[in-house]
Amino acid sequence: MADKPMIQLKDVSKIYDNGTVGLKDINLTINKGEFVVVVGLSGAGKSTLLRSINRLHDVTSGDILIDGKSITSAKGKNLRELRRDIGMIFQNFNLVKRSSVLRNVLVGRVAYYPTWKTTFNLFSKEDKQKAYEALQQVDLADKVYARADELSGGQQQRVAIARVLMQNPKIILADEPTASLDPQTSVRVMNDLKMLNEKYGMTVVANLHSIELAQQFGERVIGIRAGQVVYDGKMKDTPKSVFTNIYNGGNGSEEEE
Repeated sequence: MADKPMIQLKDVSKIYDNGTVGLKDINLTINKGEFVVVVGLSGAGKSTLLRSINRLHDVTSGDILIDGKSITSAKGKNLRELRRDIGMIFQNFNLVKRSSVLRNVLVGRVAYYPTWKTTFNLFSKEDKQKAYEALQQVDLADKVYARADELSGGQQQRVAIARVLMQNPKIILADEPTASLDPQTSVRVMNDLKMLNEKYGMTVVANLHSIELAQQFGERVIGIRAGQVVYDGKMKDTPKSVFTNIYNGGNGSEEEE
């Protein structure tokens, strides 16, 4: 079967109101089922790229297609339906700290319910069972009734992953999902993302600071510097010098191995 484009960016640029260039002339195609890592320095444009894909940021020019449909020009119901297909995982977990783990996972189904039902926590018995099963997938079934703020950082991020599983999106965007976690927990969280990719066929695009994690989990690596794509290739074909170049701005200075 031919590769099926899931995310397409066509001549995308983003200039902020203060004149800062967030993205410049980005052309990218990410196919269904890919696991892509995006690397670059802080401020290089990685988060802007992810937040443009699900339209948390509006782009200044160009077009972004999600499974063949423009999210750039979508409005109202069409925009909501496109966003339903895109799960987002944040660095700071974005959980409701005072709510139970179960309630946080059920938030993944909010887009499938009328507002009044979610306000009064009127989720179906089937969805509550699905939430429990999603927590089983990330080994947190024993925390189902715990409050989110009683959990460790790694556990909170895994709740966020279970929430995305509940949403059942086509795409997962993970914005520095391991930035506030220790190395061992980071690997655990990345393994859970890999599980969603391999078991459920979800397309994953993850911004990562850690070169080691990028090399361990990414099938494809995209390097961003100053809002531009400076590298795009298969991870297995990417030498260490490429990462040095991405992080050092092409000035030739070598990092220690």
